[in-house]
Amino acid sequence: MSVNIKIPTTSNQERTRINILCLDITSFSQKKQFIFCSVAVFAFFLIYGYMQELIFTIDGFEEYGWFLTLIQFGMYSIFGYLENHVQNIITRKIPIKLYMFLALLTLGTMGFSNTAVGYLNYPTQVIFKCCKLIPVLIGSILIQGKKYGPLDFLSAFIMCLGLILFTLTDSQVSPKFNFKGVIMISAALLCDAIIGNVQEKSMKNYGAPNSEVVMYSYFIGFLYLFSIMLVTGDIQHGLTFYSRDPIRCYGYTFIFSITGYLGIQIVLTLVRTCGAFAAVTVTTCRKAVTIIISFMFFSKPFVFRYVWSGLLVLLGIYLNFFSKRSTLSTSQVMNAIQRKLKYVMCVYKTSKKHKMLTEV
Repeated sequence: MSVNIKIPTTSNQERTRINILCLDITSFSQKKQFIFCSVAVFAFFLIYGYMQELIFTIDGFEEYGWFLTLIQFGMYSIFGYLENHVQNIITRKIPIKLYMFLALLTLGTMGFSNTAVGYLNYPTQVIFKCCKLIPVLIGSILIQGKKYGPLDFLSAFIMCLGLILFTLTDSQVSPKFNFKGVIMISAALLCDAIIGNVQEKSMKNYGAPNSEVVMYSYFIGFLYLFSIMLVTGDIQHGLTFYSRDPIRCYGYTFIFSITGYLGIQIVLTLVRTCGAFAAVTVTTCRKAVTIIISFMFFSKPFVFRYVWSGLLVLLGIYLNFFSKRSTLSTSQVMNAIQRKLKYVMCVYKTSKKHKMLTEV
């Protein structure tokens, strides 16, 4: 009887083991797991974002966003296979039909996001990605049946307002702005509304490891995209373009892919331990830092309207954090909102004064 009790306990522990880059963090508290994953997400995805914008500084690269996605998916598949081999993972846990659906969503969110960089100012692409809290919230309600309070919907509304103002500003001052990019990044967000929640539900129901999810999702996505581009002839065009400057094209793509792969592994661990909404919140905060880095390292027009419209988006994220803290009273929440709104208006007035002085 004692043996029969011990065997399932051990197997259960193996199923719930949490690894980050082959480092076992199962014994960490949930708070430490969250902090560890968040720091790793920032480290890898800041490099990922920098490389993504750097690639599109190559002349003519804006037409090859889907070819970049094809190589990225191929590299992710190889990395996932090697990791599965190292961890001796042989049996697939999630049904192949579900992986085919996940691969289609993954292809949509990654492909449209990559291609949009060629048509939009990079901070605008990032600010759109910041607002994927909105479709994820809707997806959580429709897919997992989660319930949210009025403050969650208020934060979503404020983020929408900030997004609209940021986009209008970019359309007026950026010579790179193209409405095709808005359509593409919106399509990527639509896929994001579904994929995070489907991943969370699948990983919990089947107990699949991160490396399995990454390998099958990206390999099937690679097959989808390869088949389409083979028919259209875009593969040959992409290879010809890459051959003109192979060191920069393939070198940048490799760094972009390896940092993205490692970052995705951390995000999947964050989804497993803290849920899809918490994972999206961390990646959203990382994107705010990416915007600052973009303006610092890449030349582009800047006006203060970017600042206060971006602050509206951050205010929406800030309110979302408040909505998770049930110990706060309504008056405390409203006071916090009032303080943040005053800060946003102060920044706006400062920008107006700065504009008047510049004109004088």
